[in-house]
Amino acid sequence: MPVATSPLPADRFLNRELSWLDFNTRVLELAEDDTLPLLERVKFLSIFASNLDEFYMVRIAGLKRRQSTGLTVRSPDGLTIREQLARVTERTQDLVHRHASVFDKDVAPRLEEHGIRIVHWSDLGDADAMRLREYFRDQVFPVLTPLAVDPAHPFPYISGLSLNLAVSVRDPETGAPRFARVKVPNNVPRFIPVGPVDPEAVFLPLEDLMAAHLTSLFPGLDVLDHHLFRVTRNADVEVEEDRDEDLLQALERELARRRFGPAVRLEVTESIDPQILDVLVNELEISPSDVVTVPGLLDLSSLMALYELDRPELKDEPFVPATHPRLSEGETPKSVFATLREGDVLVHHPYDSFATSVQRFIEQAAADPNVLAIKQTLYRTSGDSPIVEALIEAAEAGKQVVVLVEIKARFDEEANISWARSLERAGCHVVYGLVGLKTHCKTALVVRRESGVIRRYCHIGTGNYNPKTARIYEDLGILTADPRVGADLTDLFNTLTGYSRQTTYRSLMVAPHGIRTGLVEKIRREARHASEGTPAGIRIKVNSLVDEQIIDALYEASLAGVPVELLIRGICALRPGVPGLSENIRVRSIVGRFLEHSRVMSFANAGQPEWWLGSSDLMHRNLDRRVEVLLRVNDQTAARQLQRVFDAEMAPDVRSWQLAADGTWTRTGGRDVQKDLLATRGELAG
Repeated sequence: MPVATSPLPADRFLNRELSWLDFNTRVLELAEDDTLPLLERVKFLSIFASNLDEFYMVRIAGLKRRQSTGLTVRSPDGLTIREQLARVTERTQDLVHRHASVFDKDVAPRLEEHGIRIVHWSDLGDADAMRLREYFRDQVFPVLTPLAVDPAHPFPYISGLSLNLAVSVRDPETGAPRFARVKVPNNVPRFIPVGPVDPEAVFLPLEDLMAAHLTSLFPGLDVLDHHLFRVTRNADVEVEEDRDEDLLQALERELARRRFGPAVRLEVTESIDPQILDVLVNELEISPSDVVTVPGLLDLSSLMALYELDRPELKDEPFVPATHPRLSEGETPKSVFATLREGDVLVHHPYDSFATSVQRFIEQAAADPNVLAIKQTLYRTSGDSPIVEALIEAAEAGKQVVVLVEIKARFDEEANISWARSLERAGCHVVYGLVGLKTHCKTALVVRRESGVIRRYCHIGTGNYNPKTARIYEDLGILTADPRVGADLTDLFNTLTGYSRQTTYRSLMVAPHGIRTGLVEKIRREARHASEGTPAGIRIKVNSLVDEQIIDALYEASLAGVPVELLIRGICALRPGVPGLSENIRVRSIVGRFLEHSRVMSFANAGQPEWWLGSSDLMHRNLDRRVEVLLRVNDQTAARQLQRVFDAEMAPDVRSWQLAADGTWTRTGGRDVQKDLLATRGELAG
C-alpha cells in the first residue's frame, strides 16, 4: 500500500493530560476489581491518590504557569490551556467521587468483614475513648499548633499535601466569631490503633481524635465547627543552570522555594461550610474551579498504612525473585565477569533478581582487585542503597569511581544531594551531567585488567539502580562484555564528564541528538520495506508515547501497510484503528501487580530484526531535554528472549486494556501475563 501524500488529519492526536487521567482510571479499575486480594485493592486505591497528587503538583501546575503568561497556547490536539484545565477538572471530580465510592461502599465494608475497621470518635466505647484521650494528651497535643486568623494574625502558610482542620470558634464574652487552622501532623500515624492490632485492626483517623479534643486547643472559647481541607501546591523545580553558581547550591535554594509554590488544588469535604470555603479560596488565592469536593476521608494515599498490615491472606502471594540461571551454579554465585565473557545476559526484573545480577555486578567490581575503574549514572536509588555503598567501598579501595548523580530527579532531589556528598567524601568523582539536561540513562561501566589486557564490562537498563523498586517495577537490562558497547559507554561518560560533543555511537542511540532521528529513520525504513513487499513490522513498548514526529512516522508506516504493535502503560497521544490513517496500529496497556516500566523497540527490517532497549520514553522531555540511551541488542539469544516476552504480552488472550480510535480504553479479560511470568520465574525472558 503506498504512503498517502495528503496531509495527515488535524485531529490525529489525543490530549496527553486526559490520556494520563485514563491511565489513572486503569489503576482505579484494579481497585474496583473484586477478583483481586482485598489489601491489593487497598494498595491501588492509595496509588491512585498518590498519582493524582503528583499530576496536580507537576502537570496541572505547569499548565497554570503557562496560562499565567497570557500567551495563547494550544496542545497538539487543538485545546487551549483553559479548555484543558476545564476538562481535567470535570474528569477529576468524577474520578474522585468514584474513588471515594469504591472505598466507602465496597472496600471498607469488605475490610470490616476481615476485622479491619476505620471508626469515628462517636463509635468508641468508654474504655477505648479513655485510652485515646491519654494518647492525645501524651503523643499528639504537644506537637499541635493552633493558628488564629485575625487582624493581628495573618492567614498562615498551608504546606502542600498537608491535612488541616479549619476551626470556627467564638468568644463567649463578645460573641465574636473567629477562624483558626490546626495542621494534622504528618509525623504522627494517620490511623491510630484503637485496640490490639491482632487479630482485630480497628483504627481512628488522627483528624477525628484532634476534632474530639478541640476544646483543649482553644480553652475559654466555644468551638462551633470544624472542617477538613488539603492543599496541593506547584512542586516543580526550575533551576537556572547558566549562572556562575554551584548547581547543588542553586538546587537547594529552589527546593526551599518549592515549599511556597502557588496552590493548584484545594480538596475539601462535602460538608464544608460555604463561608469557610470562601475564606480558604480567597486566602489561598485559588480559583473556585480548583476546588475538589471529596466524599468521606480526605487523602486516601494514606491507606497504604492498611496495606502494610501483616495479613498475608489478603494480599498477593509473596515471591522471591530468582537468580538468573547463568549467574549461579546451584546456590553458589558465579563470577559475573566470567559469565559475560561467554555472552550477554538479559535480566528481566522483578522476575530475575536485581540483587544477584545488577547489584552483584557492581559489588563484585568494587571488591575485585583487577578492576581499575567503575563509572555509573544514578537517577534514583533507595535510602539504604547497596549500590552506593559498593561505589564508596570501591573508591576507598583506591579504584577510580566516577558517578553521575542526577540531583534534579523530581522529588528525589534532596536524597540525591545527600548521596552526592557521601560519594564525594569517599573520594568518588561526582558530576552532575550537562547544563540544561537531566541525565536519565541507566548505565554502568567497569574497566578491568585481565592478563595485561583491558576489558570493559557494561550494564544498560530500563530501570533505576534501586533494589526496592526493582521488586515492584518490571524492567529489562543487558549485562555485556561486548567491546562495541564498552567503547560506546566510554565515549558517553567522556561526554557527560568532560567537554566531548560526540553524538554518534556504534551500538547506542543517545538523546537529545540521536534517539528521535534514529527511531524515525527506522520507522520510515519499515514503511519502505512494506512498500517493497519485504518483511516489515514495528513493536514498541514504552511508558508514554507523546512525541508528534514519532507518532506521525508511525501513522505513515501504517498507511504503507506496516503492522504496528504498541504496548503503552501510561499516556498515549496516538489514535489507533482510524480508517485511512492507523488501521494497522493496535495499542494496549497492561497495568497490574508490577509497574510495567521497560522500554523496548523492535523492527522487522526485511527479515533481519533489530531489538533496542533503554531508558527513553517517547516524549518531548526524554528526546529533547534528557540524556537517554537506547542499546541495540546484538546478542541473538537475548533478542529471542525479548521477542518471547513481547509475544507473551501482546497475545490476544492476555488481560489488558485496548485503545480505540475515539480515545476510549476497554478492559479485556484473560490471562494475567505477570502471573504467568512469576510462575515460570521469568523463563520467557531468561
